[in-house]
Amino acid sequence: MVAFLGNEALNTGTLSRRALRHHRSLYRNVYLTPGATLTAETRAHAAWLWSQRKGILGGLSASAWYGTRWIDPATPAELFRVNGKPVSGILIHRDALLVGEYRTVRGITVTSPARTAFDLGRRRGRLRAVEQVDALANRTGVTPQQILVLAEEHPGVRGLVQLRQVLQVMDGGAESPQETRTRLVLVDAGLPKPRTQIEVYPYRLDMGYEEFKVGVEYDGEQHWQDPRQHARDIDRLADLAAAGWQIIRVSARILRHRPEVVVERTCRALRDAGAQWPLIARILGGTVS
Repeated sequence: MVAFLGNEALNTGTLSRRALRHHRSLYRNVYLTPGATLTAETRAHAAWLWSQRKGILGGLSASAWYGTRWIDPATPAELFRVNGKPVSGILIHRDALLVGEYRTVRGITVTSPARTAFDLGRRRGRLRAVEQVDALANRTGVTPQQILVLAEEHPGVRGLVQLRQVLQVMDGGAESPQETRTRLVLVDAGLPKPRTQIEVYPYRLDMGYEEFKVGVEYDGEQHWQDPRQHARDIDRLADLAAAGWQIIRVSARILRHRPEVVVERTCRALRDAGAQWPLIARILGGTVS
């Protein structure tokens, strides 16, 4: 690990006091090895060391320890800890965890996937909560039912209304926050929740409606700027079209500034494929075919 306790390094003779001064101090008595990149996972480990290995990682720190990506390393670490004073850069939770709500992962005690999702899903901001729960589910396989069972053991806690909304739309098939946002654009427009990670050999689609062979894919910058990736995409789209699939491509700009375009294009493709949902007619009413 790239984080270590200064006093332990001194006591074992690994470092001298003079050498220790050249290491970055993250928390009191917690240092990073030279050249180490600070990640959310590293910050979580450092916070646990700061607690004298007695704290329980929770929230985004637990999620990072499970291997979740997309967590800003500048975000404060999170610990469940009954005693101790607050410290800058660490968010202390003093809730009492029930038996079964924590476990040991790679030598560190962390909240269980269900408890972690229970906490993240209740935090203000539905979109961010869904993104974070999706990412956790992608890494751990935690399910809405597992989270609901845990929620029943905590009646009356803050954020349960939002949590239930999050659980209705969460999907561990999302492999990035942008995929989550794309899916929510469709769901919030009233369309059925698309299936994620559809296998169309030898390809895999981000999401779509398999019955009608309509796929929706978020394409990051590399798909538009990398010539080799662009060439592969051309071949891929041709193969999928030959297999009868219509693919709606979504860029960052469209997702951010014109999400209604994603809905309209998806509805047109579904209509052309034979979907006769009344919602499609309402959405496309007045739009150019």
